[in-house]
Parts: sequence; C-alpha cells; structure tokens
Amino acid sequence: MAIYHLSVKTISRSAGRSATAAAAYRAGVEIADARTGEVHDYRRKGGVESAELVLPAGAPEWAADRASLWNAAEQAETRKNSTVAREFEIALPAELSPDERQRLARDFARELVERHRCAADVAIHAPGKGGDHNNHHAHILLTTRRLTPEGFSEKTRELDERKTKEIDGWRERFASLQNERLRENGIEAQVDHRSHAERGIETAPTLHLGPAASGFERRTGEPSRKRLDFEQEASERLARAREAGELERQGQALDRSILDLSADLVAAKADRDQQQAREASAALAMARYARALDRVTRETLATVPGLLPVQAVKQALHQVGQEVQAEGRQIPPEFDLVEIRRQVLAQPAYRRRLQRADSMEAQAQATLADVDSMGVLKRMVFDTQAMTAEARRLQTAAQVERDQVREAAEQSSELRAARQSNQELEQTRRRIVSIADELGEMQGRITEGQPLWQRPRHLYRLPETVTRVVDAARSMAPAVAQAMPPAEVHRMADRAADVAWTAPASQREYELAKSRFVLPAEERQQQLEREAKREKSRGFSR
Repeated sequence: MAIYHLSVKTISRSAGRSATAAAAYRAGVEIADARTGEVHDYRRKGGVESAELVLPAGAPEWAADRASLWNAAEQAETRKNSTVAREFEIALPAELSPDERQRLARDFARELVERHRCAADVAIHAPGKGGDHNNHHAHILLTTRRLTPEGFSEKTRELDERKTKEIDGWRERFASLQNERLRENGIEAQVDHRSHAERGIETAPTLHLGPAASGFERRTGEPSRKRLDFEQEASERLARAREAGELERQGQALDRSILDLSADLVAAKADRDQQQAREASAALAMARYARALDRVTRETLATVPGLLPVQAVKQALHQVGQEVQAEGRQIPPEFDLVEIRRQVLAQPAYRRRLQRADSMEAQAQATLADVDSMGVLKRMVFDTQAMTAEARRLQTAAQVERDQVREAAEQSSELRAARQSNQELEQTRRRIVSIADELGEMQGRITEGQPLWQRPRHLYRLPETVTRVVDAARSMAPAVAQAMPPAEVHRMADRAADVAWTAPASQREYELAKSRFVLPAEERQQQLEREAKREKSRGFSR
C-alpha cells in the first residue's frame, strides 16, 4: 500500500555541512567548493535514478549549472553558522511507474519554486539493496534565498518560522498531489498527511523496521522478532489505555453524582467574599486614581513618567496618528498658478493692452523691414535714421506695455489669493509632517520608558501635538486601568497625588510661584543669547 512521508531538514554550517556537498551527494556528481577548495566527488555513488534543476522564471543563465548554483548559494551566506540549504525528503509511491514518480517529484518541486521563488535540485533515489525494496524517495534540495535575474536576494524565512504553518500547508499539498496521481493511474490506495491522533484512530503508529528486519521478512516471508515485539507492546499499550479511560469515565460520573452541600456552600461563600473584596479594592483604586488624575496638569502628565498607563498612551498615539493622516488626506491640491495667470491675461482689459503692444511691435517690424529693403536711391530720399529710431521706440514701448500688463496680472486679486492659498497649504503639509515626526519621537520615548516630552530650557508652553496626545491618553486611562491589577492602579494614584496641582493659599504664594515658574520665554531666550555671545567673544580673545 502507498505510504506517506515528508520531512524537512536544514543544511547548516554549524553542523559542519555545506550546500555543495549535499547537492553532489544527492545528485551523484562531482562539485568543487569554491569557498573552501574541497572537491566533493560522488560519481561512483549508486541508486540515483534522476537529478534535475528546477529554477524560477527569469533565473540567470549560470543557475542552470549545478556547481555554479550551489557555489553561489554558499557565497551568498557570510556567517559561520549560516543555513545554506533546505531539504524536502518525500516518499514516492511504489505503485507508480518510474516516469510517474519522477513527474510527481518534479511537479511538487515546481510548486515549491513558484511559491517561494527559490531554486530546487530534485534527485530521485532508488530503494537500498539491503532495505525495503518499496522505499522509492526523492530529495528536493532548496536554496534558502530567492533567486532573481540579478542573483540571490532575501531569505525564504517563511519556511523557518513554525507559526506561519507553511510546512504544514506543504505536507497537506503533497498528500493531495500524491492522491491525484494515484487516482489518475487507476490506483485505489490513498495517503493522509495527518497523524493517527488527528484522524481519531486508536491504533499505534507503524514501526520503522530498519534494513535488517526488512531483509529477514523479505527472505523468509515470516514476521521478524522486532515486528512481533512491537505488535505485542502496542496491543498491551492500547489495552491499558482503554482500561484507564474507562476508569476515568467512571470516576467522573461518580464525582458528578456526589453532592456535598456543606462543602459547596462554604466554597461558594468564600468565593463570593473574595470576589467582593477584589471588586471593592478595584473600585477604590479606580476612584482614587480618577480623582488624582483630574488634578494633574498636562505639563506634568507629559514630563513625568508612570502617571498614565502605557497602553493608554500607545492608544492615544495611534488615535492622534490616525487623525493626522485623515487631516493630510483632506488637504486639497495646490492651485495651478500658470492656468490662473493665463485666465487673468485673457480678461478684456489685459487682452486689449497686449493687442496694442503686438500692434506696435508689428508696426516696428514692418518699418525695419522697409528700411532693410530700400536701395541707395530710396535711402537718399527717405530719412532712414528717423524711421529706424521710430521703430526702436515702438519696440521699446511694446515691451514696456507687456511688462506692465504682466506686473498688473501678478498683482491681481486672483493670483494673490491663489499664492496665499498655496502657501497656507504648504504650511499645513509641513505641520502634518512635523506632527508625524513628533509622534514617532514620542513613540520611541514611551518604548524606552521615558516621559512623553522633555522640556527645553527656553520653552514654557506645551506643544500642540503633545497636548493632543496627553488629552487623549487622559480620557482613555480609566478604561485601560480597569484591566490592570488594583495594586498597580493604587501605585499610579499615589504618584499622581504626589505631583497633583494645588491652588495657592494666598496671593503672595501665587505671585511667588508665578515668578519662579512662569518667566517669559523671550526673556530666558535673550539671556541664553547673551551668554552665547559672551562665550563667543571669549573664544576670539583667546
């Protein structure tokens, strides 16, 4: 009967292996490793029925040579513990003909290549002489990087990560492809890639006998000692499992039938008391935190870490980022100044002045042409110098008229309004880019456990972006804190109470606080500039 087998292995330098050696052995050829200088010669190896390369579309010409392909795969990896190749080992049905087995392996390799855009080396091996004579199998050696017209590129990491379930998908696909080929050839046998447990079959998995036991059974026609011992052990194991399962089911039924009312009531009361205590502690923590948070200023929330839940700050950053992106999408396109200028110049007043300038220019050109065409006699009769001077005057007047028209158009209300609008749009775009940069900087500070904002020495007002994030995080904090342990909420409430704002007790205290903390930013900036000038003058004097 047809059997199913698919295993995936890696060829890694950390295990002392190389892609060139693996390819030479599986294909039964000689390959010289350009990286190490070793020559891997397996031309005398038997059992290789066929070996061929399967390449992605657009692969370079040198990839059609096995030695060049695997040497390039080795050169693409630089670390001493790199994974240089990946192998799919598959069992081929003995019921199929050699040509059909080769077609099955080649088609499966082609699907792997098309899906992951890597190169594959397909080698079909015959069963070993001393083992199972039905053990037809193929080794599909894959490159660990995608092969493009320019050479090897990024890694096929989707085959490395278990969570992608990429290998599970290929196991299912090979079973489906194998069953298709068996049906096409009129063979009723089918295979399944799932384990017995996944299929709900209460039988022990089959035993791999090995070459010695398989050879004994083939020569004598009788079961080997290894098979008999395994079957006996499997039968005993299944019997013990059935007995244990029956005992467990009986015990569960007995437990359900016994109702200890006193124990149930005491446990239920204890659970209720504990739940009420937890709820009361959580409610108290939330009330303390909400009261303390209301008395904390924006500046304090932005500059003191640990007052807001980190998750609330992250959600606020995401929300403000979404709002900024929406604002950016709503920015209209700039006005086309060239088109507006053309429309202004097309107005009747400007058009008449331009036509008058064109008329003067045409008259001047005609006069100059007449002067150029005059012969000697006509030049003696007509005052050519005056005619030329008049033509030049007309050209200058025409140019002046055009310049005045263009200047008047540039000062028109339409163009001024369009330029003003474009400047405002550009300022809006720059503001949105600046806000996005500030959000990214705040995201990094939160990740590193730092406060949202570090107050510069010369700045006393909270930036608009920080204000938006702090307000959003403050509104989200109670909902996020409900999912936190009460002890952590109490700690946040204590920190908020320590830095909460309190109203001054008297006007003198208010004036003192104002003089200490609300100094004008301009005065501080001027002080810093004077200090910088003094330092600079000291440097010159030295």
